[in-house]
Amino acid sequence: MLNRLSIRNYTLIDNLDISFSKELNILTGETGAGKSIILGALSLILGQRTESRHFFNQQKKCIIEGFFKIANYQLGDFFSENDLDYEDETVLRREISADGKSRAFINDTPVNLSTLKQLGEQLIDIHSQHATLEINEESFQLLVVDTLAGHQPLLIKYQETYRKFRQLKAKLNALIAESEQAKQDADYYQFQFDELEKANLFVGEQEQLEVELDVLVHAEEIKRNLVNATFLLNDNEQAVIARLKECLNYLQQTEKYNPELSPLAERLQIAFIEVKDISSEIERIEQQTQTNEERSAEINDRLNLLFGLQKKHRTTNIQELVDLHRSIHEKLNSMLLVDEEIDTVKAEVDRLYSELTVLSDTISASRNEVIPQVEEKVRATLTEVGMPNAALKIENELLSEGDFTPMGRNKIRFLFSANKGQQPAPMNKVASGGELSRLMLSIKSLISRHTALPTIIFDEIDTGISGEVALKVGSIMEKLAESMQVIAITHLPQIASKGQAHYRVYKQEESDRTLTNIELLNKNDRITEVAKMLSGENPGEFAIQHAQQLLNY
Repeated sequence: MLNRLSIRNYTLIDNLDISFSKELNILTGETGAGKSIILGALSLILGQRTESRHFFNQQKKCIIEGFFKIANYQLGDFFSENDLDYEDETVLRREISADGKSRAFINDTPVNLSTLKQLGEQLIDIHSQHATLEINEESFQLLVVDTLAGHQPLLIKYQETYRKFRQLKAKLNALIAESEQAKQDADYYQFQFDELEKANLFVGEQEQLEVELDVLVHAEEIKRNLVNATFLLNDNEQAVIARLKECLNYLQQTEKYNPELSPLAERLQIAFIEVKDISSEIERIEQQTQTNEERSAEINDRLNLLFGLQKKHRTTNIQELVDLHRSIHEKLNSMLLVDEEIDTVKAEVDRLYSELTVLSDTISASRNEVIPQVEEKVRATLTEVGMPNAALKIENELLSEGDFTPMGRNKIRFLFSANKGQQPAPMNKVASGGELSRLMLSIKSLISRHTALPTIIFDEIDTGISGEVALKVGSIMEKLAESMQVIAITHLPQIASKGQAHYRVYKQEESDRTLTNIELLNKNDRITEVAKMLSGENPGEFAIQHAQQLLNY
């Protein structure tokens, strides 16, 4: 419940601090005194946007604070989910600077407007003259029926199943589209795969072929140079090997006389063996080096194939072609796996479809069962507020099989008849403003018994009623206040007399400014205020007595 409201620097309000009763609170005052301003300030801490032009003093920031007692309303999960500190008395604060920048807080923790609004919607329901439009909305009509049906756990289970069904159905459609596209692309990918498979690629092949081709192209030059090298090393009269052998013999014959020559002889021996080996290798390579036009043609053909594949697939080397080959192979395999996944997902979609059908049928039956009770209870309340011939007719249409919505398979429609013999019709076509207000009050009083909403605010919903009807409307509000906090802004003395706490909103002049203020009325002041509401600014003795009667003083 709203325990206290503090307003600083908002429109005509400089500084107000209001403490509310936990039952029925009445706000009265002349038109334009500022009742709606107080409500507007309250709406700021419930997440509504504002403008800086609404400031009382443009040089100061506007601060609105609401102190709410929430211990009995199971809101702990909300605080945990939003990483907020939970307090039995929670403070919602809104600060708006003159440049229009806004900050919101819950228990001194900064939050965005969306979070503030989410919590506010669980604390206060503001019902104004214009809120009667809500009664024509299908979502509200469904809420009324579902609240009275009391099948919230069933509805939550349905909504969870519906969410999974929608997600899997979207996945199934995506997989089917992917499969159809894959089948269109399959021939193209298979052709690419076969082409690369046939090429039998391996990394490093291109470099090897280029080296081999280079040897074949220059075979004659290589052979000529190797023959000349062999001749110089081994074949001519001045052959290197023969001369080294001769030199080695001289050293070996002399080393017995000079020990210093032994290491040199050993080194020359090693050089002799190495040069002789080099000569043998050169001779071998020379003998193997042959011109081979057929092999050259084979290599050229192979290199042309490799270069052609690289150009075609926009790659720069064999490694990239090998990677592409592997990628296409995986893609072809995945095309086969998609069909298997489609079967798996389709089976789960079918299972969820069946589950949704059962759940939606159960919810529909539950709604059908409670609808007569709703109609009867609303009719009884309408009789209490002076509409004995009024009736609410609720139609519940079951949608086609498989036509699931987030709330089930029902289309709820409220029809209204205010007079005997009048066929029920959509409310916006047959109900006046006063009738809609009383109908909405009847519905709200009914659903309030089944919800844990802490506070409801009625903002001048008494339009179009008076006399005995107004007294009965006040009685309903009084009864409603037994289970929740009610704040009613009214111009009717019959309703004002029902409050446990009565506040008067008024304007006062200070210097060159007009301020809105509020005061909690004592017993005598309250009699005077109700008397003024009955007869005008200067009430007579009869009005005073009437006011005392209404107030049971």
